[in-house]
Amino acid sequence: MNILCIGGGPAGLYFSLLMKKQNPAHQITIVERNRAYDTFGWGVVFSDQTLGNLVNADEQTARSILQSFNHWDDIDTHFKGQVVTSGGHGFCGIGRKRLLNILQERCEELDVRLVFETDVTDDQALALEYDADLVIACDGLNSRVRTRYEQSYQPDIDTRKCRFVWLGTKKLFSAFTFAFEETEHGWFQAHAYQYDGDTATFIVETPEETWLKAGIDKMSQEEAIAFCENLFAKYLDGNALMSNATHLRGSANWIKFPRIICKNWVHWNQLNGKRVPVVLMGDAAHTAHFSIGSGTKLALEDAIELARSFEKHGGQGMDAVLEAYQDLRSIEVLKIQSAARNSMEWFENVQRYTAMEAPQFAYSMLTRSQRLSHENLRVRDADYVRSFEHWIAEQAYARAGLPVPKTKTAIPPMLTPYKLRNVILKNRIVVSPMAQYSAVDGVAGDYHLVHLGSRAMGGAGLVFAEMTCVSADARITPACPGLYAPEHTQAWKRIVDFVHANTDAKIAVQLGHAGAKGSTCVAWEGTDQPLKEGNWPLVSASEQQYLSGISQVARAATVADMQRIKDDFVQATRAAAEAGFDWLELHCAHGYLLSSFISPLTNQREDEYGGSLENRCRYPLEVLTAIREVWPADKPISVRISAHDWVEGGITPDDAVAIARLFKAAGADMIDCSSGQVSKQEKPVYGRMFQTPFADRIRNEAQIPTIAVGAIFEADHANSIIAAGRADLCAIARPHLADSAWTLHEAAKLGFNDMPWPRQYVAGKMQLERNLERDKQVAAASAGLTPQQVAAKLLEG
Repeated sequence: MNILCIGGGPAGLYFSLLMKKQNPAHQITIVERNRAYDTFGWGVVFSDQTLGNLVNADEQTARSILQSFNHWDDIDTHFKGQVVTSGGHGFCGIGRKRLLNILQERCEELDVRLVFETDVTDDQALALEYDADLVIACDGLNSRVRTRYEQSYQPDIDTRKCRFVWLGTKKLFSAFTFAFEETEHGWFQAHAYQYDGDTATFIVETPEETWLKAGIDKMSQEEAIAFCENLFAKYLDGNALMSNATHLRGSANWIKFPRIICKNWVHWNQLNGKRVPVVLMGDAAHTAHFSIGSGTKLALEDAIELARSFEKHGGQGMDAVLEAYQDLRSIEVLKIQSAARNSMEWFENVQRYTAMEAPQFAYSMLTRSQRLSHENLRVRDADYVRSFEHWIAEQAYARAGLPVPKTKTAIPPMLTPYKLRNVILKNRIVVSPMAQYSAVDGVAGDYHLVHLGSRAMGGAGLVFAEMTCVSADARITPACPGLYAPEHTQAWKRIVDFVHANTDAKIAVQLGHAGAKGSTCVAWEGTDQPLKEGNWPLVSASEQQYLSGISQVARAATVADMQRIKDDFVQATRAAAEAGFDWLELHCAHGYLLSSFISPLTNQREDEYGGSLENRCRYPLEVLTAIREVWPADKPISVRISAHDWVEGGITPDDAVAIARLFKAAGADMIDCSSGQVSKQEKPVYGRMFQTPFADRIRNEAQIPTIAVGAIFEADHANSIIAAGRADLCAIARPHLADSAWTLHEAAKLGFNDMPWPRQYVAGKMQLERNLERDKQVAAASAGLTPQQVAAKLLEG
């Protein structure tokens, strides 16, 4: 083939040398606008895993790169005068210029043609000049090729919130260094790492609002560098900061990161009767924020995968090759971009976390991408994690007013106590409220006693009963439980008494009103499907039909309806207190009645209960105020909200923070952060812990405790969330349906054998611990590894 690469960055160079190795008969030309052996930028970072990929692709190039690397394992986080160090991270730094020079030299060895100082303005003319069969567009994040064919590529470009500048320094850092400094204008952060024997990259980043307040936009390049030198002087030890972007002036050095992703990576041209593909690679196709150091990694791995696709599928034709390339790489890139987005947003919102103390702030930063979890950190640096777990435990027990128990091993964060008002939970694990559709005339019976009782015995700190309805016409289905008759109170008291007499768990009630989602079948007969007979009238904030053309139409609630329903909530709250519940939650989520007032998708009222967010929250807040007055003052009330409607024009995470502040001011003690189920038009983005960012934002911006929910299914998830301060409690739903003793079993898997079990079950605890230890030993023997090494490999997986 005749291959033309537009852009002489890492992607084009590496792809060219790999293809030349694969078939020396290929005629490959790289056209680059810069001069030979000239480039801008400082150092780039690779993980040890990336290095392994390079060795497998081309050992000779990898050997040259490895000889030029500066390697380190530690990350130092400087915050509020403290430094927190964690190790085992395995990073390598290399100068960008040195990396490109190595790749250029290797290309020349393999007879790849390099054309420098040529600015490509017309890719088609150049493709015709070189009679190209394949054009690789790796012309960077401002790609002209991508812009020319944007209808084919369909790029999504999101310009982000922070300004940052790439600088260098002769100060040598022994660790990858993150430094955070507060000014009168706001917070600045530095990302610094050594990449050769005498130079380090020093990136300074801050939100654009802070950058403008500091007046950097009006500074010359020299003035801006002096500002940064003064701000970070204590880290530089008298060394200057340097810029090599001499072609830029003043504030042009400070850029905003563009997050780029393209729907398609291939465009086809017809040139002299020949179909010629133009394939995006590297920053032209996608970007990943520098805070996880993956831009160059992605570019090189693009090159590896495209070359591999030619090797595997070349015999099937160009279309098959490029389809395989895009299918594989787009998935991998999305994974990296998801992690990079989490990391990027953490740095964009540093202010959110600055109320934390240094140890937790550093942990939050380390785990910001959600790729690095609690147990991953333990594999990397067990001493750091052990020390941090002791610190977390000391904080938690002090806040709960309890002495720290003496245990054989450090207490996992999820198993530390939590106090809210006068209620102390033994740990941070919550059994979510989950509809069971097993009540008779609103009465919770033997099923509920066994269901809730077994989960209370299973180790969780707090067990929620399912949504319990405040009137017969507030039920979702005829099989939903209630608290609107004396027999309901007595039935719940029986269950609550069992939990209190036989376990050390607390039990909570969630009060709600189904609104437009009521009068439906039980789940196994058709979720959200209206009853075939015996329906009752429905009310909502405004007239609506939940399932268009299917659901019963709910009428708009009148002021009289609202007063009656508020009275029902008050009466149910009194009944819950009589039944002895430890905790009450007000259900304002998922499109039920109170949620229908909050969301603009379901509230089109024109009175004082519609319109602005404050007005839409008015009625739910009135209900909260009313139940707070009759609920015992020493017991907490949480509020469940839908923090994201996942529909254009609906509630957003920004709105959720404002909603949480309103509920906090009205007396809520905690926000239970769920999302969705308000509209069938929703398009949620699922993934593990996918709703945790809502809990994180609300907790750390609105400064109110939160419960994280949604696809949390491992102890590692819960430990990471609690330790990082993303939430105060973790609600586990489906795993508790599969395993009523989820908490006990996860503690045993962690090797935390000091977890108390019900005395009747202690023999089972001992057997489980022996079985788990035996499994480790068998695995170790079969692999020729020590148990510790086996555990490490499992955690890495």
